[in-house]
Amino acid sequence: MPGRSPQGAERTAVELSDPSSRSASEETPRRAPGPGGTAPTTAKPEPHKPERDRTRTRRPALLTTALVAALALLALLSAGVGAYDIPLADVLASVRHHLGLGGAPLDRVGESVLWNVRLPRVVLALLVGASLGCAGALMQGVFGNPLAEPGVIGISAGAAVGAVAAIGLGLSFFGNWTITVCAFVAGLTTVSSVYLLSRNGGRTEVVTLILTGIAVNAFAGALIGLFVFFADSGQVNQITFWQLGSLAQATWPKVLAVLPCAVAGLLVAPLYSRRLDLLSLGERPARHLGIDVERLRLALILVVALLTAAAVAVAGVITFIGLLVPHLLRMANGPGHRFLVPGSALAGAVVLVAGDLAARTLAQPAELPLGVLTALLGSPFFFWLLRRTRRKQGGWA
Repeated sequence: MPGRSPQGAERTAVELSDPSSRSASEETPRRAPGPGGTAPTTAKPEPHKPERDRTRTRRPALLTTALVAALALLALLSAGVGAYDIPLADVLASVRHHLGLGGAPLDRVGESVLWNVRLPRVVLALLVGASLGCAGALMQGVFGNPLAEPGVIGISAGAAVGAVAAIGLGLSFFGNWTITVCAFVAGLTTVSSVYLLSRNGGRTEVVTLILTGIAVNAFAGALIGLFVFFADSGQVNQITFWQLGSLAQATWPKVLAVLPCAVAGLLVAPLYSRRLDLLSLGERPARHLGIDVERLRLALILVVALLTAAAVAVAGVITFIGLLVPHLLRMANGPGHRFLVPGSALAGAVVLVAGDLAARTLAQPAELPLGVLTALLGSPFFFWLLRRTRRKQGGWA
């Protein structure tokens, strides 16, 4: 432009290409003046964007606070409510007394019920629920499929085979720990077999992994059927109740058995959140962004196997926690794994502590099987979720 310096032209170009450098008057769209020189006022004001951003930023913190508060309240209720009622204030006083923070002990029966029966059960429900919820979020992130859960690759079925074999064959080489150890080892062995069988040419395709898991699940079901066929009536009852899932046999040694696996898995899982977010873009874009997809998939499958095998070994087969909890959190906060992975662990603990409280209080003095209760409540909810997704998005794909 004649009469204009090069520096001035560059400054103009920068201002045009950078919207943030424009002044407020330049951002205001020019409108044709209406009658009498006034601008038309038909355009609707847009919501204030910074306010929306602040709400979106605060939502994970609000959800985390609500889940922690719900978990604390449910844990207190679960410790106090039952055939031998203990007031919540007495529960807190006894806990403070054992922690050396004041308080007062209960009577002999109350102390025994609280510390030998209720609290081990509450802590075990917390660990198992957190493990299953976190494992479900990882599985859905690894497979990029909202229908994935730990049972898809045969972990639950493999652990069930180990437990049923220990019961049917009358194994007792680890005493009371035999069923737990056999279930844990069989679960890890099964998921390792599924991974190796689905691997070809140094790569593991998601479809092959899922189809191999389906085949191994069917084979495990056949093995369980064979053990049940040859078992006597007492063993059949024991196998049936183990497969229904329950925390009735919770003890502090069982808590200590599952604690290292659960804590290790729950601490490692959030470290992969950013890589899972990149993997959700697709395998090829993730590779271009520097993600070793094969190594990531192997590491997360091992974490899932550790969490799930430990949970199933001490609590039996409990379904729908790993499938539904991540869906609920995705509906509340979106698909970002930075909140989804730890949030699913927290929400899984809330759901299982609440489910265990319902299982042992709804039909007193009998106790409902926990796995049956979660399936009864989870199946209709999942059906509603399918209908809602189809109505809004036309399906999952």
